Amino acid sequence: MARENGIERVIADNRKARHDYHIEETYEAGIALTGSEIKSIRAGQVNLRGGYVRIVNGEAWLYDVHIAPYQQSGKYFNHEPTRPRKLLLHRREISRIAGQVERRGYTLVPLRLYLRRQRAKVEIGLARGKKLYDKREDIARREARRDIDRALKARMQR
Repeated sequence: MARENGIERVIADNRKARHDYHIEETYEAGIALTGSEIKSIRAGQVNLRGGYVRIVNGEAWLYDVHIAPYQQSGKYFNHEPTRPRKLLLHRREISRIAGQVERRGYTLVPLRLYLRRQRAKVEIGLARGKKLYDKREDIARREARRDIDRALKARMQR
């Protein structure tokens, strides 16, 4: 599941978010973690599906992201799998994002979690929910593209 890309190693990708939302902007945020959480992340035991970000009292918090308990950690030193985690963003970014979420009806969703220089980062997206007809349109566009590629490939093989 983890891919190497220079100094960046992708741990988890939320493909469902791109299916359910139109992503307008993306932001990179650090995450405040405990020791057993970072070990579980390095082991690739993360699920972003269903996660979301809220801004509470001028701080960004990541909710409903499941980081599995670390096996080698003891019973008392392990973490709660779905606890809220603080996101580390600049104050200006937080206020800008909060304004857009309040005014325009956007939501914040985690898109992917990765390690950059041994630090866990999460890419969050400012997103607007897709309607059912938008999803159908995307599927139709993707299938049409596949048909075109197939036809071109068949034509080139002759």
